Amino acid sequence: MKGINIVSTGRCLPEKVIDNDTLSTFVDTSDEWIYTRTGIKMRHKCEEESNTFLACGAAKEALKKAKEKENIDENDIGVVIVATTTGDNAFPSTACMVAKELGLSNEIIAFDISAACSGFVYGLEIVRGLLINSHKKYGLLIGSEQISKILNYEDRTTCVLFGDGAGAALIKLDDSLYVHKAYADGNFEGLNCTGVGKKDNYLHMDGKAVFKAAVTAFDQAIKDALDEKNLTLDDIDHVVCHQANVRIINHVANKHKESKDKFYVNIDRYANTSAASIPIALDELYENNKIKKGQKVLLVAFGAGFTWSSAIYTA
Repeated sequence: MKGINIVSTGRCLPEKVIDNDTLSTFVDTSDEWIYTRTGIKMRHKCEEESNTFLACGAAKEALKKAKEKENIDENDIGVVIVATTTGDNAFPSTACMVAKELGLSNEIIAFDISAACSGFVYGLEIVRGLLINSHKKYGLLIGSEQISKILNYEDRTTCVLFGDGAGAALIKLDDSLYVHKAYADGNFEGLNCTGVGKKDNYLHMDGKAVFKAAVTAFDQAIKDALDEKNLTLDDIDHVVCHQANVRIINHVANKHKESKDKFYVNIDRYANTSAASIPIALDELYENNKIKKGQKVLLVAFGAGFTWSSAIYTA
């Protein structure tokens, strides 16, 4: 099976930062209440920025870094996929707008996918499959969310949990180790948001149901990915989980008797950015030289829908 190589990454965050103390001035909550239950200290929120602005910003940063590493020609990009549930338009897609902003050739496949927080990991397999059948070398995968526009800031059970942001990865094929697992179950009703034109289009969540489903989904996705190649977590150098709640990540680490140091956490600074959380985390890891060439990285995500997924790749 052809694997993937992440050539470069990038991220883009709105300028405005809202900490827990600021939230407590307009909703019944506190820094202690939020942090002890979620691990979140602050989040970014769009004001003038749009989802498309974030996606383009992350993509431009990834391309800039790629050009510093190898001779990248934008005409060699054959796929642009944006994982998002909060696009600016029903159509055209955010991906099409990114391709336009980057000045890419119109000989390209560009579309959005809606898998909520699993979107980026879902997208890895989609990009890989499309590149296998493409004469072009690179695919651009972006997770971008403006969750703030579907939040009810009078509902402390949801508005404290989420933030806006985008992360991107430029991808090409290689022959390294690669595993991908994906799942979906439309029966889960613990996290949902109605669509365009609906009267109540706020995000709604049953926190206890989500926690229970998330830890089960994480366990399955991790186990199945490892079992496919007869690996254990000892063989993995970095585990990058979707950043929904630090208690979920700690629960998974404890269950597998692994050091929490192997599980990257940045939810304290960004909150839950849905499809953007894993690519933002990856960008920080690469930027700080934490991920070394040849290391094995496990990505695992779950999201509303209900979708969950995992991937293992070699850096």
